[in-house]
Amino acid sequence: METLKSVVLPVLTAGALLISALSLAFIAFSLAPVAHWANNQNICVEQETTKSQAPISWGVRKCNGRSKVYKVQPS
Repeated sequence: METLKSVVLPVLTAGALLISALSLAFIAFSLAPVAHWANNQNICVEQETTKSQAPISWGVRKCNGRSKVYKVQPS
């Protein structure tokens, strides 16, 4: 009985850790487009507030499409 515990428990633990690691990796890769969008939003808000000397809230509204369509200019 003790050899069963000493063999089965580590195998189950390793399997659970492997499944957890794979799940977290899948989530991280799934969030890559969101990270790209967030970076573009940050660039847009920074450019708009610098260009127009407006408050950040105005830049956020403009970059979210409430004012006009805005595209981040590649630098």
